[in-house]
This record gives sequence, structure tokens and C-alpha cells, in this order.
Amino acid sequence: MNSNNTKGPTPSEELSTHDAENDERNQSILIYVDGELRPRHQATVSVYDSGFMLGDGMWEGMRLYDGVWAFFDEHMDRLFNSCKAVSLDIGMSREDIRRALKETAEANRMTTDVHCRLMVTRGIKDKPFQHPALSRSGPTVVIIMEHSRPASGLQGRGIRLATVPQVRGLPMSQDAKYNSHSKLNCVIACLQAEQAGADEGLMLDPHGFVNTTNACNFFIVRKGSVWTSTGDYCMNGVTRQKVIDLCRDNEIPVYERNYSLVDAVSADEAFLTGTFGAQTPVAEIDGKPIGDGQRNITAKIQTLYKSLIKTHIEDMKK
Repeated sequence: MNSNNTKGPTPSEELSTHDAENDERNQSILIYVDGELRPRHQATVSVYDSGFMLGDGMWEGMRLYDGVWAFFDEHMDRLFNSCKAVSLDIGMSREDIRRALKETAEANRMTTDVHCRLMVTRGIKDKPFQHPALSRSGPTVVIIMEHSRPASGLQGRGIRLATVPQVRGLPMSQDAKYNSHSKLNCVIACLQAEQAGADEGLMLDPHGFVNTTNACNFFIVRKGSVWTSTGDYCMNGVTRQKVIDLCRDNEIPVYERNYSLVDAVSADEAFLTGTFGAQTPVAEIDGKPIGDGQRNITAKIQTLYKSLIKTHIEDMKK
């Protein structure tokens, strides 16, 4: 409950950083499944697929701006490194993936304001058991693209977070740097946040320091300085790193450090980062408003990021 005893958000008011404006065109999209483009209602995988059966796979979320997949190389670095670490052979080169993305976008007549989820699993299993060697037919590769803009009003209203008991785990249990299909810990955190009347869950690391939300990387601003977690227990977000780099290049003090919940709740500003929403302001944590509503540093970073995207698109088109 909010500190001023007002009611928390109703289900219809709850938002997340992945809420998008409704676009009817998404009902008739074509989806890439192992080299074929299939209508949405026919884009299926086997119940024996290792991704469906075990969450055994990796994925990337990417954004298309004016015909350019933003930071494609960084996303491919993360995807190929993760797959190598779990001995998952994608069966495609980076250029093969780039061509598949181009083919899918062109088939759907998509050029901008597009979000893509690229998914790779170990493939169809011979038997419904755990051992990876039972996936013998090669990987499953799926590309879903949707016309997608963040929900209107989210920037002004901001995200409401609740600290949740579900934590980001140690690297030897399930390293958060694997952008894997196994997202149950994040799903549980999201459920816990909703049950607390918030939009998303603020997750701590195994030592009790602030880490991420269930969906995005998390930043605070204190006295003109930007803080984020050490990165030891969070996803190595592409947008997260771009924000850190932008701060360093533009004389905004930025620190990757351990900090506690009291630092977050008493911050002047807070925001989330992710490929879809870029930078999304945080309005409150555990019912406590963040700062006085002024978001000057967040706004400056948003402006810098938009400029970075514009420059990146221009450079990629040369």
C-alpha cells in the first residue's frame, strides 16, 4: 500500500516496461520457423522441442529503427557466447541470422518501430527426458517480429516497483548472463510484484544488494551521479552498457557498485533500461515515491540515447 494510504494500481492500471500500443497488423504477421515463414496461427514447434520441454535455449530481443537492427553485433556477441557456453550449436552464422531477419522484416513490410524476439533452442528431443544428447535433429530457430511501440503515458506515469523475495541467483546455479528460455525465477518475481500491487518486481542479489527488476536492468540517480549494480548477478544488457558508456562519454558520474534498498528508495531518480523501452522512469518503490518527480538526469540520458541511435543508424547505412 502506498505511504499516503491511497489504493495501489488496479489490474487495468498496471503497466510493465514491455506494454505496447495495440497494433492490429500483428494478428497477420509471418513468423520465421526453421527457414520457413508461417502465418502466426500456424507458427508452432513440437511439444518435444527442448525449449518447450525444458527451457533449454537462448534468445535475443532486438529493435528495428529505420531499417537497421540496433547494435546487431552486440546482440550477436551475447547470443553466440551464451550458446557456446552451453554447447548449443545454432547452425547459422551471424550473416545467416542477419539475412533471416531481413527476409522476415521484408515479408512483413516492416521498417521501423519493430521489436524482434529471436529464439534458439537445442531442438526436438527423441524422448521426453532431460539429457541434451536426446536433441539429435539440430536446433530450432524462431524469429517473431511485431509492430511495437511502448504504451503511451508510460514515460510520464513511470513504473511502480515492489521489492520481492525472489532473488537473482548465483552464477553457479543459473547465471543471469545467460539470456535463456528458463525464466521461471523472473516470472515468480513478476507474480510477487503484482500480488503486492506493483507493475514489476525489484530483485535483490544473493547478498541483499539491489540488482535488477524481473524484466530490465535498474539504475538510480543520487546527487547527480548514476548508480547501477556491479553486474555480477544481472543480465549483461546491451542498453545497460550503452547507458554506462554514454554517462562516461558525457561527464555524468556513473558507478557500478553494491548498494542497498535504502539507497534506492531515497534516490532522486530511478529508471530501467531495456531494448524495447530504452529508458523507462520509475515512479515509486514499495509505495514510496522516488524523488520529487523531477527527472533531469534521466531525461538527459534519454536524449543522449536517442542521439546515439540516430548516429548508429546513419553509420550503418553508409
